[in-house]
Amino acid sequence: MISSSFQATAALTAGLERIPDQLGYLVISEDGVLASAGELENDEHTAGVMMQMVRTASRFRLSGSADPPFKRMSVILDDFVYTVTVSGQKVFVVKRQHNQQEPISV
Repeated sequence: MISSSFQATAALTAGLERIPDQLGYLVISEDGVLASAGELENDEHTAGVMMQMVRTASRFRLSGSADPPFKRMSVILDDFVYTVTVSGQKVFVVKRQHNQQEPISV
């Protein structure tokens, strides 16, 4: 018999495993890390930093708008990219390989 916590975790991470070039992921709530894998497995520090960035970005609401200020945020570094998506009460962080492309000169 499969436990309900395993099923809940599998439902949270079902699409994250299939993201191309992903190096790891975190699923975070206000209570902490709900799921993690790859290079981000058990990475409480990165989870805390990402949650602080989400909280900070969430403060920038347009006046009179009930919509969240953003749905997705990217943190682009030299070798990899963190893509942060907020859905409901959860924050999904995926670390992907950053395939830099040289600018096209015309």
